Amino acid sequence: MEEVEAASCPLRISATVRALGAALRGNQENGQAKSRSNDGERLFPEPEKLWFKESSAKNLRNRDFLSPSTMLNTLFMDGQVPPCVLSRVLSLHGSGVLPVSEGGVVGEGLRVRVDRPAAFRSVLGEHGGLEGYLKASTQKEASVVINCPALHTKTNAPTAKTLTLGQLRTILLADHMGALLRRQGFSVSFCPKLVEDSDIICFLETLGVDWSTLPASWTNENGEQRMREELEKCQYQEHDSEKGRRVSGGRRESDESDGAIRINLTRVVQEQGLMGYDPSIGTCTVQQENLAHLTQLKLAASDCTVTTVIHVTSCQDEFRQQQIAMLWRASGATHKQRFLVCGPVKTPGCQLTAAQYLQLRRDQMKEASEMKYGDQVEGQSWDDIIRVMTSATVRFELLSTVHTSPVTLDVHREGSVSTKGPRGGVFVMYNCARLHTLFDSYKRGVEKGLYPEIPEGSQLDFSALKEEGEWLLLFNYLIPFSELLDQSGQAVDCEGGGARLNIKTEQEPLPHLFNQMFCRLYLLSALRELYHSALETLNLPPVRQL
Repeated sequence: MEEVEAASCPLRISATVRALGAALRGNQENGQAKSRSNDGERLFPEPEKLWFKESSAKNLRNRDFLSPSTMLNTLFMDGQVPPCVLSRVLSLHGSGVLPVSEGGVVGEGLRVRVDRPAAFRSVLGEHGGLEGYLKASTQKEASVVINCPALHTKTNAPTAKTLTLGQLRTILLADHMGALLRRQGFSVSFCPKLVEDSDIICFLETLGVDWSTLPASWTNENGEQRMREELEKCQYQEHDSEKGRRVSGGRRESDESDGAIRINLTRVVQEQGLMGYDPSIGTCTVQQENLAHLTQLKLAASDCTVTTVIHVTSCQDEFRQQQIAMLWRASGATHKQRFLVCGPVKTPGCQLTAAQYLQLRRDQMKEASEMKYGDQVEGQSWDDIIRVMTSATVRFELLSTVHTSPVTLDVHREGSVSTKGPRGGVFVMYNCARLHTLFDSYKRGVEKGLYPEIPEGSQLDFSALKEEGEWLLLFNYLIPFSELLDQSGQAVDCEGGGARLNIKTEQEPLPHLFNQMFCRLYLLSALRELYHSALETLNLPPVRQL
């Protein structure tokens, strides 16, 4: 019974790396290990640090996992792996562990090669097995608020014409983060709620962003007044006798602020033992826009099960948002608050608003489509396709770079929305459409008697999949996808490490020959489902026809 359960458990890269590490270390009292600490006790690397997964096509030709020679030198005298240890590694098995076929010591270290036909069969051949690779492995029962400062009302309500590209990047990252967390079972609320049918809501809808709304008649003046009263009563308020001391940013309070509420944010940070906040956060004078922001946060977090608030902000606004977070703490809020900080968006040679950028990409997309398909590009169907493809282009351009790094957009070069380039939104959407067309054509061929029905995966011999490209798709994309989804939830749950939150949103990814053809169709079918699953995290619908 245990073997059946182990076989049906989805394969995991992390589980395999841990098992390989444990097999390599084995019984460390056998005298083979030589690493010692200063007090003479042996030190052994953690099992998951002993190995790394290969990903390049070149290295995957002869190995899938490698324990570098530096690690072997740490564990064994002269780096010589004993035969019993090698035997343990090559006979590896367990729940979620990739099956091993062979391995040995080479110049770079100890290499291991996976039993690839067995891995293909486990992922593609088992009934219902693919589902375990397209969803998060764990489901959370928690509520999260995702706050996007770019959308909070300052002097005037934000519009598409005033929204900067940097602010647009934070909005799309917030939307993507919400989709990722929902896939793991989190209940997600967005802050602030925006006026329904407003300019900014209509603009976000064209990008597939479904943001929370409120009626145009809604007002929260009473809530803002209550927030003011809470801050006036808080223990961190500085009174008139303390006026003139240094405040946020190193400047001094002016006489014009007499009668205003001043909160010592440094005391909030120090007395509540918070980490990762700017040491010059100082004292903040509460403005009306601060009260509006805080009131929206309190409204979004009114669900008593909310545990974490994630502020998705630009690097330019991080300091200001830290002030807001500490003002909220001063008012009595106890929620854990984390900051997802975006690098700037650069457009060398010109300045574009978010609306201008979207219109530029839409025009380029339409022009590229007309060049490829000619007079076919007309009507509502093509308008919808161009809208989705434009949205995909914008999302991939702004999200495919590590969120802390700057993004540089080339808005001048001709053909900048070409289907070329595996990291581009157009490339992904076109391939998604091609996969749909392939299976639709095959289905019609079966109905006409041109092709045989695809048999059950359990009836296929997956050793027919021998090309490195086929293995790369399974090993680098399909198998790790579930663990990639897990990372965002793990980052939210992680205690310590300061106020900043870092996630890897950029890794978002896609008669005698009948057996090989069917195996490839199963692989392509899995890739189609992977495309659809990944696009859901970007709130992009799959394109089924081009």
